[in-house]
Amino acid sequence: MNQYGYARVSSSDQNPGRQIQDLIKFGIPEKQIYCDKQSGKDFERKQYIRLVRRLREGDLLVIKSIDRLGRNYEAIISEWSKITHKIGANIVVLDMPLLDTREKADNLVGKFIADIVLQVLSFVAENERANIRTRQAEGIALAKQSGTRFGRPKKAYSPDFIQVVEDYNNRRITLPEALELLSMKQSTFFYHLGCYNSMLTEYDMYEEKAI
Repeated sequence: MNQYGYARVSSSDQNPGRQIQDLIKFGIPEKQIYCDKQSGKDFERKQYIRLVRRLREGDLLVIKSIDRLGRNYEAIISEWSKITHKIGANIVVLDMPLLDTREKADNLVGKFIADIVLQVLSFVAENERANIRTRQAEGIALAKQSGTRFGRPKKAYSPDFIQVVEDYNNRRITLPEALELLSMKQSTFFYHLGCYNSMLTEYDMYEEKAI
C-alpha cells in the first residue's frame, strides 16, 4: 500500500506550506505529496491528474480538508466515488475524521459512513448556495420595487467569495484561512467584507418592510 497526500491553493502567490506540514505529520513522505496552485472549480489540474493515475487498489490518499479536493460538491462526489469504488483506494480528510473510508475498528465499513457524510455535506452546501442566491434575488427585487437606487453599482461577488465570507461570518473558518482561500490582503478582505455585509443589511431592511 502506498500513501499519498494532496494539497491545493487557489493561486500561485498562495502558500500550501501548512497543508503540506499536516500531511507530513500524518506520515505522508514529502516526495509523495502532490500540490496544485489552481482553482478548485474542476479537477483539470496537472498534479491532481498525475496523482490519480498513480493510485492503485488499497492505496491511501490524504487531504487536509474537503475543500482542498475541490469546491463543487457534485464533482467531489463523482471524483470521490471514482477513487474509493472504481480504483479501490481509501481517502482520509484530516479536518473531518468521519470522512475516512478505511475500515473502522468496530467493523463498520468506512466507505459507507464517509459516503453518507459526503452526501450530507453536499446537501448542506447546495442549500447554503441556494439560500444566498434567493436572498440576493429577493433583496434586489424589493429594492427595485421601492424605487431605491443604491448609488454606485455594487461589486458582483463570485460564489466562491460569498461562500468564504459566509463561512467567516459564521465562524466556520478563521481570518488567515479566509485570506488564504481568497488570496487577499487583510485590508482588501475587510473592505469587501464590509461592502458585502452592508449589501446584505440593506436587503434585510427591504425584506422587513415587505413583511
